[in-house]
Amino acid sequence: MKVLKFGGASVQDAEAVRNLALIIKSFHQHNLVIVVSAMNKMTNNLESLLHSKMMQDEELRSKLENIAGFHRNITRQLFPEDHIVFEKVDNLLQDLTTLSLQEPHYSYDKEYDRLVPYGELLSTTIIHAYLEMQDIKNTFLDARQVIKTDSNYRSAHVDLIQSEYLINSLFSSGEVEKSILTTQGFIGSDAQGQSTTLGREGSDFTAAIFASALNAEEVITWKDVPGLFNADPRLFDHAKKIEHISFRETIELAYYGAKILHPNTIKPLYNKGIPLKIKSFINPADVGSIINQDTKDDHQMESYIVKSDQVLISLLSSDYEFITETSLAYIFSKFASYNLKINLMQNSAITFTACVDHDEDKIASLILDLRSNYHIRYNENLELLTIRHFNDNIINELTHGRQILVEQRNRTTVQFIMK
Repeated sequence: MKVLKFGGASVQDAEAVRNLALIIKSFHQHNLVIVVSAMNKMTNNLESLLHSKMMQDEELRSKLENIAGFHRNITRQLFPEDHIVFEKVDNLLQDLTTLSLQEPHYSYDKEYDRLVPYGELLSTTIIHAYLEMQDIKNTFLDARQVIKTDSNYRSAHVDLIQSEYLINSLFSSGEVEKSILTTQGFIGSDAQGQSTTLGREGSDFTAAIFASALNAEEVITWKDVPGLFNADPRLFDHAKKIEHISFRETIELAYYGAKILHPNTIKPLYNKGIPLKIKSFINPADVGSIINQDTKDDHQMESYIVKSDQVLISLLSSDYEFITETSLAYIFSKFASYNLKINLMQNSAITFTACVDHDEDKIASLILDLRSNYHIRYNENLELLTIRHFNDNIINELTHGRQILVEQRNRTTVQFIMK
């Protein structure tokens, strides 16, 4: 058993879907689980559609038409006119239209998890049908049947024990063919059967859950780059490919914001010793990068991670009471209640400072909530730079000419919040 995960770029158009089928055929000797993301930045388009729904703005219908037109165009390029997939795609698009035109009834996050999963449902419906047409027999599975989560919408926590049990039960019962299974990444469902999402890059996590449940030989993630890099090639001209890295180093990089994998991907793979490969769907024969338990190469190369659009929030105790363990617990509970992940933090006797991703509504609510106990200052439009395995030359090169507001370092990692 191998688990193959295909991201949005690998299914961005009709030609990419044809290429995916060729890759699948090259694994004809293996049982496969195919985990697929929404097509070509469709999650971004659906997020924009959701914004229009929540605002009830005039662009809502044109956004719906663009999303429908995109999927229908790919379907027309792949299938003969009388193929049943057209009806299935139209049914999903009609459901999406009905949901989008309804007045919002729930919180933004819950509305998000009701609407955005249609990207994955549409992509897998098309891909399942195309593989069948190419005589690649495969079973379609709605991942929400087996990926069970809590109700923390937009960043749901997966019940790994229940999810793995359901996956195993599905395979052992004979309800799905054991050769090839096609399913969605990123989505799940809670105890009430409501759709949930696992957070950005959540398809990687889905692939890891299936791999762990089925004791897979390996997971392969297919991207438009030849493997992992020590920095974002779009930001750093001298970014280098990483041939090998450990689970431990990968999870550190993901925690600091590297666009490698969903941070929760590693744990199920590490527990079972299942290696993860990152390969190029453009050049499938290339070796790519491998992630496993071996740590020997982790310190051989520095890594740079940049998070833009950061907000630095400083809380000053209004009565000059010390920032104690009790007050920290209170502050953390407030950040957690608004689902704001702290990317960096520091505290002094009476001040607590945290760096978070910009989210205007959530930050405004947090500040309003904390104002009764703290004087609050904040800076916007900042950048958080993280360097793993740093040296002075690298630090000087990457911070030259920048105003540094906060600096934090340990033996292996240095971070700067900069203007």
